[in-house]
Amino acid sequence: MEKTSSALWKRLETFYATKSLANRLVLKQRLFTFRMNECELLRDHISQFITLLNELKNVDVHIDDEDQSMLLLCSLPPSYKSFKETLIYGRDKLSFEDVKGHLLSREKLDNELHLDSKADRQASVLVASKK
Repeated sequence: MEKTSSALWKRLETFYATKSLANRLVLKQRLFTFRMNECELLRDHISQFITLLNELKNVDVHIDDEDQSMLLLCSLPPSYKSFKETLIYGRDKLSFEDVKGHLLSREKLDNELHLDSKADRQASVLVASKK
């Protein structure tokens, strides 16, 4: 009985410790200062961002959908400036799923264009070597 009581106490202690003010503030700080490096994959960045949101949700911190969208856009590097402006202006509503979808579509397009240009370069090298 004493073992069960002790185990229960530790679980409760852990549960409440994770919802402490200090923990919530640390998680918020991590979210608000979260930034993407230019060389980082966008898919990885979005995944880490969602993990931060889930950690905050687990300690009863709710970030509304529009704020999630803006935080994700603000976490992007300067090379995304025109993309961010295009996505933000002229809209009535901005949802996290829309932002995430547009970003992933852009990454896919960028990857396809990069592969096409790489294939073009390889073809040019091949043609040049035959001459």
